[in-house]
Amino acid sequence: MEYDELQERYGCETFYWGTEANEFAHTTAEYASDGGTIVDVGAGEGRDAVFFAERGFDVLAIDVAPNGLEKAERLADERGVEIRTRVEDVNTLELDGPVDVVYSIGTLQYLRRGARAERFAHLQRRTRSGGLHAMFAFVDHPDVPPAPDWGENEYHYEPDELDSYYADWECLDSDAFVFEDDSGGEPHRHAAEQVLYRKP
Repeated sequence: MEYDELQERYGCETFYWGTEANEFAHTTAEYASDGGTIVDVGAGEGRDAVFFAERGFDVLAIDVAPNGLEKAERLADERGVEIRTRVEDVNTLELDGPVDVVYSIGTLQYLRRGARAERFAHLQRRTRSGGLHAMFAFVDHPDVPPAPDWGENEYHYEPDELDSYYADWECLDSDAFVFEDDSGGEPHRHAAEQVLYRKP
C-alpha cells in the first residue's frame, strides 16, 4: 500500500483496522509479562500500541503515516493511557536506547530486501538481553497471489526468512498460515509467518 493511500485510509473518522488488539499482541504480552519498553513498528492507528499501554508497557508507536498516529494518540486518550508516537520509515528507523520488546505486524513487507539484514541487526542491537522480538511478515506462497492492494513498495519474504535473522535467538513461538482478508474492499488471501524470539 502506498503512502498516500495509507494517509487517506487513516484520515477517515472511523478506525480502518478497528480498535481491538490483534491476537498476536495478546500472545506477545503473555510472553513479556514483566512489562518494560515496547516499540510498535508500524503501529498504524494504534490498536495494539494502546493495548500494550493498558497492560503497563512504556510504548513507543512508530509509523510512516501521521494520520494513523494521530488516531493512535486519540485512542490512547479515550482509553486513559499514554503512548509516545514517532513518524518514521521502517527502512531508516533508528532506536535511541535499549528496549525490552520490538513488535511489528503488517509493516515488515515495506523493508527493502537489500536492507533487511542490517535493519534487523540494528533492532537486535537496541534490544536488551532477555528482550523479545515479535514479528509478522507476509511470505511468498505458490498458491496465494499478491493481494489486489499490494503496492510496488511492498516485498514478500521467503518462507523461513525471518528465522535466518534470528539464528542465535531462542524461538518461543512460531506459526505459518494462510488467512482471508478484504482490505481494499476485495476479498483475497495472504500467506504469512509470525515468530516470537528471545534475545540471549
